[in-house]
Amino acid sequence: MQLAHLISSQASVMLKQQSKLLIVEDEVLFARAVMRRLQKAGYECAHVESLQDARTIFKQFSPDIVLLDMRLPDGNGLDLLSDLVAKNVAVIVMTAHGEISDAVNAIKQGAIDYLKKPIDLEELLLSVQKAEASAIQNNSLDYSRQRNAHAIDGVELLGDSHAMQSVKLQIQRIAQLVAVDTVPPTVLISGETGTGKDVAARLLHLSCQVKGQNNDKPFVHIDCASLPPDLMESELFGHEKGAFTGASATRPGLIEAAEDGTLFLDEIGELPLALQAKLLNVLERRMVRRIGSTKERAVPARFIAATNRDLHEMSLTGSFRQDLYYRLNVMSIGMPPLRERAADILMLAKHFATQTSRRYGLAAPVFSTDAIAMIKSYDWPGNVRELRHQVSRAMLLSQQGHITELDLALPMNRLLLDANQHAANTMLNSQATLDEVERAVLLKVMAESDNNVSRAARKLGITRMTMRYRLEKHQLNIKTEE
Repeated sequence: MQLAHLISSQASVMLKQQSKLLIVEDEVLFARAVMRRLQKAGYECAHVESLQDARTIFKQFSPDIVLLDMRLPDGNGLDLLSDLVAKNVAVIVMTAHGEISDAVNAIKQGAIDYLKKPIDLEELLLSVQKAEASAIQNNSLDYSRQRNAHAIDGVELLGDSHAMQSVKLQIQRIAQLVAVDTVPPTVLISGETGTGKDVAARLLHLSCQVKGQNNDKPFVHIDCASLPPDLMESELFGHEKGAFTGASATRPGLIEAAEDGTLFLDEIGELPLALQAKLLNVLERRMVRRIGSTKERAVPARFIAATNRDLHEMSLTGSFRQDLYYRLNVMSIGMPPLRERAADILMLAKHFATQTSRRYGLAAPVFSTDAIAMIKSYDWPGNVRELRHQVSRAMLLSQQGHITELDLALPMNRLLLDANQHAANTMLNSQATLDEVERAVLLKVMAESDNNVSRAARKLGITRMTMRYRLEKHQLNIKTEE
């Protein structure tokens, strides 16, 4: 049998994003009627009459949806079904009277739907449209999984400080517990902004994978602070068609999308109280119900939550549910701020600089002595995120990869307050002006540095030029040493 020519209607040419559809059917007249109806709806169609021809045309046509007859001249449609499902193709099987058992087996093997002959063309079109929506959703989930898999590929928490070793040990212990527990314990990761809570969550997700099994499990990251308040419930729990104004189609929520993988609830402290109650119910019963539905669905996903707020304090004031706090805090990981990881700071800075140089094809980074001193003395209120940003920026601004204190351009005010808190507080308590506070701090730091401008500048985290400018500004005619 010869392959039929590919026929595209004007509508399918105009709708380039419309799905491609392959009809595998040996009843030619019926197949032509199906093609005309689908082409009128805007689909690009091809028709073959055998399994062999279907396998041949598949590579060149790459269909999104296949209409597959069960009884064909060279075999049963089930012989082709497994290959199509493995390639993420949506399959609708077509059966004659007495072949219902084949249709049931086809559904079990991954077919989207089945239609019994004689087939109404409008019913067939509706089934195709449903299959198309399902294929789009599956492709979206596949892309999301690939993107997340790429995002967590090679994830690691850098640092050899005692604080980071403790965090890594906690993650290992939790992963061991997950491996022997059918209901994974919830984990709460706390820490200041920029400490790497999301990295810890992704690393925990990877560490909890079971060796020797399929580990292509989703990692769904939900930023509770960025979800629109009016859509938050629908995004998390999903909804049925018609559940509310604008719900034109059924949509699973992000909790369902996590499947048997990991659901990461970032900034959980921003979740409204009403949704906290619903989330608690999901965690307690491991079941979720979409908005407008009477059916509950099992939730096998692992839950990890993160926050930069004090949830215990919030629970005492009533702004966060106490029962949810205790339910989330079964296992906890505290991410240390960068100022408590002094041994890691320079190593991280060099790592980020090297990353940036490779990404943009720049010369290998080299830090000046003053830049190293500034990096070590600065308190990094924005933690690892601020360090990465500042070092990457400095690398891009540097000359031939040589990073100086001018390239880093770190702010002075934090260092002033931390290094000279007592002097500053004393002046402020006496209602001194900002200039008077700054002058007092400069005098104190210069005295502590034996009037060495360079040493004083490094202590304050500013450049020597800036230090001289401020000394002149306050008319501090101190006999200085370089």
